Amino acid sequence: MIQIDSTSDRTSRLALIGFPYDENSSFMKGAAEAPPLIRAAFRSDASNFWSESGVDLGAPGTFFDAGDVEPLGATEMFSLIEDSVRTLLKDNLLPISLGGDHSITYPIIRAFSGKYPELSLLHFDAHPDLYDELLGNRHSHASPFARIMEEGLVERLVQVGIRTINGHQREQADRFGVEIIEMRHLQEGLTLSFDSPLYISFDMDALDPAFAPGVSHREPGGLSTRQAIRLIQRLQARVIGADIVEFNPRMDPAQTTAVVCAKLLKEIAAKMVE
Repeated sequence: MIQIDSTSDRTSRLALIGFPYDENSSFMKGAAEAPPLIRAAFRSDASNFWSESGVDLGAPGTFFDAGDVEPLGATEMFSLIEDSVRTLLKDNLLPISLGGDHSITYPIIRAFSGKYPELSLLHFDAHPDLYDELLGNRHSHASPFARIMEEGLVERLVQVGIRTINGHQREQADRFGVEIIEMRHLQEGLTLSFDSPLYISFDMDALDPAFAPGVSHREPGGLSTRQAIRLIQRLQARVIGADIVEFNPRMDPAQTTAVVCAKLLKEIAAKMVE
């Protein structure tokens, strides 16, 4: 579990925490290597800490970095993720988690739901991740939102960028009342509004592989980086947490996707502190 020195970081508003874990990836490993590379791109001298909206994320007291959580096996890791995020929330920090595969979102949301019982969830992805199970694994990275909705951990789930949905997942979406904005229906100028506290889960394959090639499941026809940023900037919501997942450095030899992750991190963090 994360231990926080509250005397030195009491003024921080946001917390970075890494979960280098990809045990539940169904096709290709490598996402566990992402957290330190996202941090390095975020802190690189090639850019600065200012968001497009004018928020200085490098100002003292903006971020507390909780480091990376040492991965454990299977169910132990889920408990460790949940406990670590809950610790940050108890210290009144707003966590941004760096994955790792998408299975980490389920224990993260378990922690958030304890503090925010009326929680909404905005999910960027090429895939709905609503499988009841995949290859016999109910904790697959293709299943976190089925577990979240089964347990009633969020009041509302909106998914954006979807372009691989099959019959089973359509049935699951209907069952759970998921609001899906498929890429084929995406309209320019879309503004998403949420009345309750909002958590953002951003799977990097929501973006077209032309913009983010460093993912395990490349799916053409996705969001541009600019479209994603506009959706985040236009949000009408109180954003209280986020994760960035499924960046696979093994598929990113030019480190293009690491830089995109850092850009999204900046814009999401700015939205959280505006």
